[in-house]
Amino acid sequence: MSSDRIGELLVRQKLISLQQLRKAQETQRKDGTSLGFALAKMGFISDEQITDFLSQQYKVQAVDLREYEIDPEVLKLISQEMCERHKIIPVSRAGSSLIVAMADPSNLHAIDDIKFTTGYNVEPVVSSEASITEAIERYYAHETNISYDEIMEGFDEEEIEFAEEDLEGDGIDLEKLSEDAPVIRLCNAILLSAIKKGASDIHMEPYEKMLRVRYRIDGVLHDEMHPPMKLKNAICSRFKIMASLDISERRLPQDGRIKLKLGKGREMDFRVSSLPTIWGEKIVMRLLDKGNLQLDMTKLGFEQKALADFMHAIHKPFGMVLVTGPTGSGKTTTLYSALSDLNKVTTNISTAEDPVEYNLMGINQVQMHEDIGLNFAAALRSFLRQDPDIIMVGEIRDFETGEIAVKAALTGHLVLSTLHTNDAPATISRLLNMGVEPFLVTASVNLILAQRLARKICVECKTEAPLDAEALALAGFRDEQIKGARIMKGAGCRTCGDSGYKGRIALYEVMPLTDRIKEMVLQGASAAELKQEMIAEGINTLRMSGINKCLDGVTTVEEVCRVTMSDKS
Repeated sequence: MSSDRIGELLVRQKLISLQQLRKAQETQRKDGTSLGFALAKMGFISDEQITDFLSQQYKVQAVDLREYEIDPEVLKLISQEMCERHKIIPVSRAGSSLIVAMADPSNLHAIDDIKFTTGYNVEPVVSSEASITEAIERYYAHETNISYDEIMEGFDEEEIEFAEEDLEGDGIDLEKLSEDAPVIRLCNAILLSAIKKGASDIHMEPYEKMLRVRYRIDGVLHDEMHPPMKLKNAICSRFKIMASLDISERRLPQDGRIKLKLGKGREMDFRVSSLPTIWGEKIVMRLLDKGNLQLDMTKLGFEQKALADFMHAIHKPFGMVLVTGPTGSGKTTTLYSALSDLNKVTTNISTAEDPVEYNLMGINQVQMHEDIGLNFAAALRSFLRQDPDIIMVGEIRDFETGEIAVKAALTGHLVLSTLHTNDAPATISRLLNMGVEPFLVTASVNLILAQRLARKICVECKTEAPLDAEALALAGFRDEQIKGARIMKGAGCRTCGDSGYKGRIALYEVMPLTDRIKEMVLQGASAAELKQEMIAEGINTLRMSGINKCLDGVTTVEEVCRVTMSDKS
């Protein structure tokens, strides 16, 4: 059955909308994935719904691969390459029959291929492509994950000599060393392992007697490996060559980008930053996977009222919407989601970013270059001569940028931007401290959104936690919330690496500038007074948003206390 026919039947059965089908087909064409995989990836339909639907259409049994523990002897019958090529995985053996989970049970070519290779009769069962891909990665991991010992096998460290203080060299020796096979394999393994483990950042840190590689997974750093110290400069140079940086310059910070092609049309970008420390260069790489970019605002973690307020603000014809929070709190994802929603043929959207993290079709994105004078203020001035409807400024850092952004918001443009503040009310104080007049703030700002990212409880090992009423009250739970509350936690399993957490969810504090809040700003109210008014108007703070996520069983009390401040003064 063709993917177009499957899509048509899914729409007919009202499992997805026609608009969702069109979006998924566009993603399918770009990434070269199947339609079902694209639909599940974009969150339009669950894996279980796809599996049940395919089971009914093909009249074969559906299986949930997460409930199976596949015998290693069965896995040996079919190679990983064949599994990936046909989107299949062997499940079990019964006499002369081999039961194989397939994303497309009507693929006769795949069935014939398996018969010829194994000599078994094939009994197909159906599972979603996402489940099969996950199972292949899980069961065949030992074939693809090269151990550190294997990488370093046969590598004679004595062959390498480093002149640690020679910072004036031209880098020729380092370039030669960085092309050494074990160094290349080690660097590739570091990048691929980070992708497999779902890391957001890779840190390679040199110390006096140790070289450490750490991954940031779900917002928390984990120790990964300690390569030999003598490879420090060779590994650093390899990453710098991959990112097209100058390997002879080791005294100044540098920024670059690595692009990896992972097959099946998938590309992964690494934003690379080198920083000279007293023991050598520290390399930090941010992983940017466009395939995992969640642009559906209903999936980000907004509560109903907060989402309604945010949507109302971004669909106003002019004014300013500010998103605040520390680095790595998901501000970029929220802004890109808003731009994706606003991105229409009839709208001219321009963004000034430093750096441009993801490329979005239909949006004019400009990369900042401070060294040649292209900063946020200069880009904003140019945008206003480009007949814009919507402008996004990566960050308001100074009075000049703030002043131009306010003027743009007051002259018929919608302006989206970010600031680094602790919560929504503190953003007002930050703008006033920059020198923006109170009457301009109240006239231009539509809404301020503060956010944090909290780790989600792993769904595979979620279990009920003992209820500690005193600790909950201390965290900010109200008495009526504590009564009958079911607080969950993760017990720890193979899926989450025994951490009890898998994935992250955003906590939001969405403050529209109501008439009363505007009046208080003009009267010179403090951030604390604005916060009290915000709570009185029924707006949830970051801590309240976190408490609601705890009561819904999405995250833990410890995690909410880790990422948010108490509302009590």
